[in-house]
Amino acid sequence: MRRDESRRLRARAHDLIPGGAHTYAKGDDQYPADAPGFIARGSGCTVWDVDGNEFLEYGMGLRAVTLGHAYAPVLAAVRAQLELGVNFTRPAAIEVACAEQFLDVVAPDRDWMVKFAKNGSDATTAAVKLARAHTGRDMVAICAGQPFFSTDDWFIGSTAMPAGVTDTTRQLTARFGFNDPDSVAALFAAHPGRIAALVLEAAYQEPPAPGYLDQLRRLCDEHGTLLIVDEIINGFRIHQRGAAHLHGLTPDLVTFAKGMANGFSVAALAGRADLMELGGLRTRRERVFLLSSTYGAETHALAAAMATMAVYQAEPVIDRLRELGERLASGVRAVVAARGLSEHVDVAGHPANLVYVTRDAAGNRSQEFRTLFLDQLIRQGIIAPSFVVSYSHTEADIDRTVEAVDHVLSTYAKALADGVEHHLSGRPVQPVFRPYN
Repeated sequence: MRRDESRRLRARAHDLIPGGAHTYAKGDDQYPADAPGFIARGSGCTVWDVDGNEFLEYGMGLRAVTLGHAYAPVLAAVRAQLELGVNFTRPAAIEVACAEQFLDVVAPDRDWMVKFAKNGSDATTAAVKLARAHTGRDMVAICAGQPFFSTDDWFIGSTAMPAGVTDTTRQLTARFGFNDPDSVAALFAAHPGRIAALVLEAAYQEPPAPGYLDQLRRLCDEHGTLLIVDEIINGFRIHQRGAAHLHGLTPDLVTFAKGMANGFSVAALAGRADLMELGGLRTRRERVFLLSSTYGAETHALAAAMATMAVYQAEPVIDRLRELGERLASGVRAVVAARGLSEHVDVAGHPANLVYVTRDAAGNRSQEFRTLFLDQLIRQGIIAPSFVVSYSHTEADIDRTVEAVDHVLSTYAKALADGVEHHLSGRPVQPVFRPYN
């Protein structure tokens, strides 16, 4: 496998860009040492790196590319809009059209409004700001174990990488457990009258337990707290309207991003009109500076969102993602079981949002064995930081992946027997949130 250009660019990138990438999850510390460093192009679920090596890809742009790379109907809509201009001094008509289409998809039965942004972090932070303004409270409670809500201080201060966030800010974010309503009740008891919002994904690697979301809704209503659901990943992947709708929950505010524009930069904050109007021109209450960005409604990105939503409305995207994920999960589990490694390798999560789990000889989750698994898959022509599928994957792609996993498991078994360090070609991957390198 050729790597010369990737190696040249990697050295240069670290001289120019902190971490060598503009997204931590794409950084070198997240991949084996010999992983392809830079992608040149993609089509469907196939990508080619700068050295010309071809790979079947999973993860798909950190879960943002649900339909496939360079998906023709989306590109056609973007090209047409580019010819008209992408940014003007006043709003473009497509902003209204996209808002109408979005609300028709995600909230056809609700009196909701929407405001677009460029990333999920800004949308979720805006939801938190609205909650604080509406309630007059300062604290926010986030769901522990769900890895990411925002790049902003209110969330980053709660992670293992809080440098630069003041202690005062950190003390304003509390945690509760998923599927643990007692932990939520305990928070309300410990901080009476202070919690402005609960923030969570309605489903993560496991679904909500029966009654859990109803209990959250009731507790929030009892305590005057807003319920914010992060649908950045789940929206347009496990259901167009998100996991909250799938599980019967009506949040006060909700955020979408990944998947709604097939990789183009569009995010959305949506929710109750009476709350959203605090950021508008028709409120009599104190105004909220909600979301405002020069690039917040670039017309070509909104055209991509409209084209993507149109595909979802015309074709069985959600069903197809589930079917492909189920085929992959069952296939991987079958070859793992056949090799007697079920205690060491598994897949988890919703079929459309699968991750794999790697454990060492003692049964503990292992970054070293994750590195080995990643590296061996890459050698089989598959880039798979997760097993997240797209609409462009085929049954043949899935079956090829299962065969590759079976091949990888041979090396995995040897590493369990004689030590993983004898099978790694470089340093192990590391979690993003860590205080030191």
